[in-house]
Amino acid sequence: MDSFMDAAAVQRLERYFQQIGDVLGEESRRGSFALYAMGLLGDGERKSVEPIAARACPDPERVDAMHQRLLHFAVDSKWSDRDVRRQAARYALEAMTQREPVEVWIVDDTGFLKQGKHSVGVQRQYTGSAGKVTNCQLGVSLSVATRTEHLPLDFELYLPELWANDEARRREARIPAEVTFKTKPQLALQMIDRAVEDGVPPGIVLADTAYGSSSQFRAHLRSRGLHYAVAVVPQTTVHQLDKNGRPQKDTRSVSDLALGIHERGGFRRSTWRQGTQEALSARFALRRVVAAGVPQREQEPLWLLIEWRDGEPEPANYFLVSLPKRRTKKQLIRLVMQRWRTERVYEDLKGELGLDHYEGRRFPGWHHHVSVALCCYAFLVAERARRFPPSARGAVEAHAQPLSA
Repeated sequence: MDSFMDAAAVQRLERYFQQIGDVLGEESRRGSFALYAMGLLGDGERKSVEPIAARACPDPERVDAMHQRLLHFAVDSKWSDRDVRRQAARYALEAMTQREPVEVWIVDDTGFLKQGKHSVGVQRQYTGSAGKVTNCQLGVSLSVATRTEHLPLDFELYLPELWANDEARRREARIPAEVTFKTKPQLALQMIDRAVEDGVPPGIVLADTAYGSSSQFRAHLRSRGLHYAVAVVPQTTVHQLDKNGRPQKDTRSVSDLALGIHERGGFRRSTWRQGTQEALSARFALRRVVAAGVPQREQEPLWLLIEWRDGEPEPANYFLVSLPKRRTKKQLIRLVMQRWRTERVYEDLKGELGLDHYEGRRFPGWHHHVSVALCCYAFLVAERARRFPPSARGAVEAHAQPLSA
């Protein structure tokens, strides 16, 4: 962090902490937030409460008192995660959107690897972070992105039914009474609804098959006035549109449709980005369809974009896109490929800001820790947006420097 913290940046950080402090209210909370945030922004390897306290307190005899103060702030102090996250998002979005508009909203989830079984929400479950079933918590996130910047707005802890329906576990983990079991798509929609209500600039919603395959998820987005470009499973059924734009009677799975297109030589190569080693390309096909099995009032013409990678026996991805007809295939490909930017954000949040370092077991503490990490990330994104005009930022992205470099 120190490499970019000149005097002007230090003043901006102080003003930013003041803005967050105004939301937190009590003077003791303001001070604890600043200590906690500086602990996450600093250079320490572990960024859980105890090592943050040790680094913040030069007097060894006062470390325990500092630890208790920060623990109280993270676990027991009654402050609103939503209000703090909203203020952080507004701060970063102001800097980001001065140069570029918001293009997309990205829904995704990431794992928080854990030992033992007492941390709230932990169980053996699949996480893409590890690429396997393992003992972990899962956090669902909502991010927004311009062409060159990417800002995580919100996170929710996925609470498995094993936890949501166990009264003893709920009491021990201090899970609020209003928090019930919700699927990952339901958690994502909860965050999307909050973002809409908070006036976040709209974008096209991107999501993987865990979210996009749900017709209810897609319908809810459209009911909120949002377009989507989401991955769906191969078994998803559609009606292809004829040349007059009318749905054909027969229903076909997107995988069956893809094989038919392939047999007729209908896939074409397209490059969407120049990677560090080589150009990123695959073969794609594009068709107009309507989703099958949804109420007629919810049916609308969609793009079906199919990606078939070299050397593979079947397509890698199928995307349903609700945008109007005035988009080229190249534009749609570039759009759906933006979803993978979230992986880099997770790496930064975990590697630079200790997102997954929280060692407490309780529901409020997990969310408070994540809120402070999101506040830190928002400040760093705003600083980067100020430092690099869009014309210069492409080179920064190409070298994939850590966020705080």
